[in-house]
Amino acid sequence: MALAKVYNTNGEQVGEIELSDEIFNAPVKTEVLHEVVLNYLANQRQGTHATKTRGMVRGGGKKPWRQKGTGRARQGSIRAPQWIKGGVVFGPHPRSYRYNLPKSLKKVAWKSALSSKYSENKIIVLDNLFMDKPKTKEIINMLNNLDVDDKALIVLADRNENVYKSSRNIPGVKTTYIGQLNVYDILTHDTFIITKDAVNKVEEVYS
Repeated sequence: MALAKVYNTNGEQVGEIELSDEIFNAPVKTEVLHEVVLNYLANQRQGTHATKTRGMVRGGGKKPWRQKGTGRARQGSIRAPQWIKGGVVFGPHPRSYRYNLPKSLKKVAWKSALSSKYSENKIIVLDNLFMDKPKTKEIINMLNNLDVDDKALIVLADRNENVYKSSRNIPGVKTTYIGQLNVYDILTHDTFIITKDAVNKVEEVYS
């Protein structure tokens, strides 16, 4: 069974917690992580890129010159693709880049991402993180007490507006909760800070 130290917001160790080997000490499958990250990034794309075909460009209804007798190449419209300000051939059009992956694959990626953080000793477990009102200074003090000086992901069991608002304007720090947590965020942040309640929820969902 994997073990992790539990800290309070003052940076003091207050105990230990057993982590599920199935989730936090599983084999790290980089090819699965790669596939799931690509899927996440593709699903974030808006796909609103657009170009106009010759039928969409304004004007060009009149034939520029007669078919024969001028010595020039025949032309039917000044909005044909070879003309300046003409339509675009095979250009991009709005579309969705979304695609689905099997749930089992996403589950493996989750376990691989969390296991990679555990193997790198980058997981910090908090006994609790609760705030009555938004106060950025409290989050900054907590990070300093925990010796966190790189990109950090704070994971809660449930959404907490006060914690979210307190951390959102700190560079490199992101707060999320289990329902919103994704593999991309885990991998792109150096330190993974999670509350005990969130650990229990992760093990409940992914065991």
